[in-house]
Amino acid sequence: MTILDQAGETLGGYLPRFAGAFALLLVGLLVAAVLRRLIERGLRAAGFDELGERWGVHDVLHRFGLGRSLSRVIARAVRLAVVIVVLFAALSLLGLAFLSESLNVGILFLPRLFVALVLLLVGMVLSELARHHVDRMAGQMDLPGPLGTLAQVTVLALFGVTALAQLGIPTQVLLLLAGILLAATGLMFALAFGLGGRELAREVSARRYVEAAFDLDQEISVAGVRGRIAAIEPTCTILDAGNGGRVRVPNSQLIASLVTEHRPAAE
Repeated sequence: MTILDQAGETLGGYLPRFAGAFALLLVGLLVAAVLRRLIERGLRAAGFDELGERWGVHDVLHRFGLGRSLSRVIARAVRLAVVIVVLFAALSLLGLAFLSESLNVGILFLPRLFVALVLLLVGMVLSELARHHVDRMAGQMDLPGPLGTLAQVTVLALFGVTALAQLGIPTQVLLLLAGILLAATGLMFALAFGLGGRELAREVSARRYVEAAFDLDQEISVAGVRGRIAAIEPTCTILDAGNGGRVRVPNSQLIASLVTEHRPAAE
C-alpha cells in the first residue's frame, strides 16, 4: 500500500467523524439559541425581572455591563453552558481520547461553576445593599472614612472566597485570605468608630455650654450664617435662616468660633 493509499484510507475514515462532529455542532448551537429564548421568556413570565428591579440586581448588572435583565443574564449563562458541552462533544467525536476525558471533567465542573457565579451575583447585590446601609448610618452618626465602600468590599470578598471554594481552591488558602480580610475589616471599623465616637462625644459635651450661653429664638450669626435658634440637639444647633431654610451648626463650633448675638431693635 502506497502513502497515498494510506492517506486516502485515513481520510475516508476521518470524514464521517468530521461530518458528524460538524452536524452535532450545528444542531447544538441551534438548540442552545432556542433554549435561551425559551428560558428568557419563561423567567420573564415568572416575574424574575420585577424581582431583579426590586432587589437592586439590575443596578448591579448594569454597573458590570451585563444589561438590566436578570432573565436575560440567566438565559445567556445557560446558553453558554450548552454551547461548551456541545463543543466538547463535537470535538470528542473526532476520536481524540484526551478530548473525551476533558468533556467528562468539563460537564462535572459546570454545576460548580454555575453555583460560583450565582454566589458572586448574590455577593454583588448584597454588597451594594450593605454599602448604602452603612453609608446612611455613617452619615447619621457622623463617622469618618469610606465605611460604605469598606463594607461593600468585605461582603463581596467573602462571597468571592466562597465562590472560589466551590471551584476547588484549597481550603487552607481560602481560610488564610478570609482571616486577613476579617482582621483588616475589624481594624478599620474600630478606628472609624473610635474617631467617630470622639467627635460625637465632643459635640454632646459642648451641648450643655451652648444651652447655658444661648436661648431658643435668639438670633445669632456664626461662620457667616445668621438665624434664630430653633432647637439645640445633642450634636448640633439648628438655626432658622428664614425663607423656610434651616442650618445645622455643630455645638462645638458655637463654643470655639466667634458668635455675634443680635438683640431686638427695641432694646
